[in-house]
Amino acid sequence: MADIKAIVTGHSRGLGAAIVDELLARDVPVLALSRHATSASDPALSQVMLDLADLEALGAWLAGDALERYLGDAERVLLINNAGMLGPVGSLEIQDAADIGRAVNLNVAAPLMLSAALAAEAQGRERRILHVSSGAARNPYPGWSIYCATKAALDQHARAAAADGVPGLAICSLAPGVIDTDMQAEIRTVNPARFPLRERFEALKRDGQLASPQACAQRLVSYALSGEFGQQPVVDLRDLG
Repeated sequence: MADIKAIVTGHSRGLGAAIVDELLARDVPVLALSRHATSASDPALSQVMLDLADLEALGAWLAGDALERYLGDAERVLLINNAGMLGPVGSLEIQDAADIGRAVNLNVAAPLMLSAALAAEAQGRERRILHVSSGAARNPYPGWSIYCATKAALDQHARAAAADGVPGLAICSLAPGVIDTDMQAEIRTVNPARFPLRERFEALKRDGQLASPQACAQRLVSYALSGEFGQQPVVDLRDLG
């Protein structure tokens, strides 16, 4: 019987790609969900091209038997909800309604739908759910009201789900710190009129204060697989020993 299998969203680049690499290096099979597939050919990696912001498409995939077939006889299952988007960036009056809807779908609805599906499908097994959150969930930033709100939703979801006390289910919303990813590059190109704190993030890059995706993934996966996982529903990776 397979010991553990993982599901990772948003795996085609950045932290998600590094998380998948780290899991595979530890001989953990991965089912990866993203709009884009990668060129990886590891037999332990299964890829599904799926736009997670399209809730109708996600709902149709969950209604099928793909998740059940993938889980098979695994004793433990780890879901890492990594996919997310920064925009729309800017103050409230210039935010596009469609862009808001897409961000909420991807950042909130999709991880909550996947979490509920996993909790129901994998009953009788050990289930671990890790939301990739952000310091922005806990600290307000001008121009980031949507990003802050959607990441805060993941934190509160983890707190409430943990309070449910479902047997065999552990959940945690984890802020990974500032990482040298495409999202950070995007932040550094935003018009300062939309994001007044851009200079702070430019300084992080200039001063070498951004963690590499690989180093972050190593610590994140170690924590997700550790005996400490789920003891706290909301954590910051930088605070962990």
